[in-house]
This record gives sequence, C-alpha cells and structure tokens, in this order.
Amino acid sequence: MFVDKAKIFVKGGDGGNGIVSYRRELYVPNGGPAGGDGGRGGNVIFRVDEGLRTLVDFRYQKHFKAKPGERGKVKGMHGANAEDMIVRIPPGTVIIDDDTQEIIADMTRQGQEVIVARGGRGGRGNMRFATAANPAPDISENGEEGEERWIVLELKVMADVGLVGFPSVGKSTLLSVVSGAKPKIGAYHFTTITPNLGVVDVGDDRTFVMADLPGLIEGASEGVGLGHEFLRHVERTRVIIHVVDMAATEGRDPFEDWVKINNELRQYNEKLADRPQIIAANKMDMPGAEELLELFKEQLAEAAGDRHYDIVPISSLTRQGIQELLYKAADVLETVPEQPLLEEVSELAERKVYKFEKRDEITFRVYKEDEIFVVESEGIERILKRTNLTSYDAVMRFARILRNLGVDAALRKIGAKDGDICRIGHYQFEFFEGSDYIF
Repeated sequence: MFVDKAKIFVKGGDGGNGIVSYRRELYVPNGGPAGGDGGRGGNVIFRVDEGLRTLVDFRYQKHFKAKPGERGKVKGMHGANAEDMIVRIPPGTVIIDDDTQEIIADMTRQGQEVIVARGGRGGRGNMRFATAANPAPDISENGEEGEERWIVLELKVMADVGLVGFPSVGKSTLLSVVSGAKPKIGAYHFTTITPNLGVVDVGDDRTFVMADLPGLIEGASEGVGLGHEFLRHVERTRVIIHVVDMAATEGRDPFEDWVKINNELRQYNEKLADRPQIIAANKMDMPGAEELLELFKEQLAEAAGDRHYDIVPISSLTRQGIQELLYKAADVLETVPEQPLLEEVSELAERKVYKFEKRDEITFRVYKEDEIFVVESEGIERILKRTNLTSYDAVMRFARILRNLGVDAALRKIGAKDGDICRIGHYQFEFFEGSDYIF
C-alpha cells in the first residue's frame, strides 16, 4: 500500500528527577548533601532509510514517545540518560509542524537525521543547592518535560524523471515498456492513482529512475480532484517528460493539453516552469497523428518564445522513438544538478531550547480574572514545574524567586491582599503580604 501523507504525535522523554540525599558514613560527621541529578530524557529522531518507499507504517502507529531519564542516585551519582528513539522514514519525506505549518526538515539523503522532539533535561539534586548559608539543603528539582508536538509527514517521490500529462495519454504504458515496473494499465481515466517507480536502463551504461505520476486535470493546482496529492511528487523530479496524446484520441487538442498542464505546474510552484522538459508526442502510430504533430510544432514555436523544447515522436505500443526518448532524457539529466526542490534544512522551525533560567531574562504579566489574580510567564511556569512542591524548603525557594523577580510587588499593586487566590499555570495558591505562598 502506497501512503504518502501521515499525521503523528511525537514526545521527547521527560528528564529524571533530582533527589535529596546525604552522606552517611562512619567517621564522617556532617557528611553534607549527596543527591545526584536526574538523567536527560531521550530525543525522538527521524532517520532516512533508503529501504523504505512509503509512509504506510505511520498509518498503524501514530504516537512516538521517547523514554524518560533515570532519577538521580545517592552518593552524588547522576541518573542515566535515556536512549534516543530512532524512527525510520523514506527519502523524500518533508516534516512539517502541524501547529505552525513550518517546515522542520526536508529529508533526502540516506542516513540524514533530525531531532523532532527534544528530551527534557534532568532535575538537579540537593548537592547543587548547597550554599554557605544553607550547607545541607532539602531541595531538589523535578526533571524537565520533554518537547511534544503533532507533525505532518509528506512523502515526495524521489525520481530523476517524472512523467506528467492528462489521464490516458499513455504514461503507465511508457513506464512499463522502458522499465521492469508493472503499473496498472486500463482504458479508463485515473487508472494510476499512486506514483509508480521504475529503473530505466538506457543501454549505454546509463540508468535513471522514472516515475509514472497520476494524471493531472485542469484545476489541479487548486486542489481539484487529487491535484495537490499528485503535484507534490512532481517537485522532486529533475527532468519532466510531458506525455501528449498527439492523435487526440480523447477528442482534446494536443496543444491545449500541453498548455493546460504547464499552467497547472506553474500555478502550483513557479520553479516547476523552469524545470527541464521533454515533450513525448505519443500515439504516433494512430491516423492523423503526423498532421497534428506538425500543427503542434508551429503552435509551440509561437508560444514558447526563446525557450526550446525537445519534441520526441513516440509510440508506446509499437516502441517507435522510445530509445531516442531515453537517450534524450539521459543527456538532459547529465546537465541537471542533483538537488531537491526544497532548500535542504536540518531544523528550520523555531523551537524552545531548554536552559537554566537567568533571572533578568524572565518576564511576567499579572492581571485579575474574576476573583483570581493571574501570573502569566513561561519562565516562571518552567521553574514551577521543576519545583518539588512536597518539600517545604523547595516551596520557600520558589517564593523567594517570585519576590526577587518583583511578582509580589506587582500583585500588591493591582490589589492582591492576604488570603487572595493567585494562579500560575495550572497551580493555585494563597497570597500573603509576607511572601509566603500556600499551594
């Protein structure tokens, strides 16, 4: 089953919690704090595997969660970092953030990797909080939560040559003649509904990959039919072979067919208009094809202006002109650099990088919502999530942080009094003038 689009959820592993521990050894009085830090959570990493050709696996598994880091250990030992989760994807996959629609990465090379969800850092043990004023702190931190997001995977077929054209012009027949591929062939429109790939042996020690792409119709660039699903795959091809029914067996004008398909390509992506294009004038074994070909050449010369298009008369049925078409495609490929359409990126989408907060970089906003005073700040919420709220010393430390940041003063300024309910993130607490907070 060929699947070229999937939406999945990824989550990095949570960091391990730091612990509170003390040295307890014979003949070592006042051993001091010895709680170790928690380990880092695992990242979710996508890696390109050339052995894959479809996103079908993501139809059955849609959630990918890396393992959390280990909690800290006694005697100052760190918890182990979690192993990264490696997810294999086929070459040609574009990774998109579902919320922002930004491209995270364009994966084209074997072994290429990108981190799509970072694991959280481990929490600090009580060793980290020892000071001259408090040499034996009863404080430790929780681990950071791992990054999570919904992402969309779009597979764009990686091929050297792509066959485009209206339905039933003979694209699938041509692929079956020049390669070992066995695409579905039928005397009706849209026989091909998914891309088919075949390796073409030109015969002079040159080979290339050819893709038979589903037929396009007018309005495809605007999503008519399955336009966007089909046009996505044209972007990867380095050379386009535009197959035209030169015998007009469907009653359409060959030149009008050529104009309409090129307009759809241009409207979908301007760069496709500059892609090298060979015109395969198919069905030349049919009556009237020679006369229509001469008329087509005249119309093309007038419409193309300074741009030159190679026209190769062929018949997939009698194999007339097939070898000439293959030679021409191989020659053009040698002049085209091997590069994907999208700018190759490792990580374009902006993401938050976890780091220890610098107090002067934390900003906040306070306001009143009904009868509750709200403190809004991403930095303060991160500190709160890492605070062990079951420890009195840790809660007092958090209260001091709020006071030093000026949160107390800001709350008093908008009318907060003893016993009023304040909210930070999902947590609520009682506010007191003396800067004690009861959660």
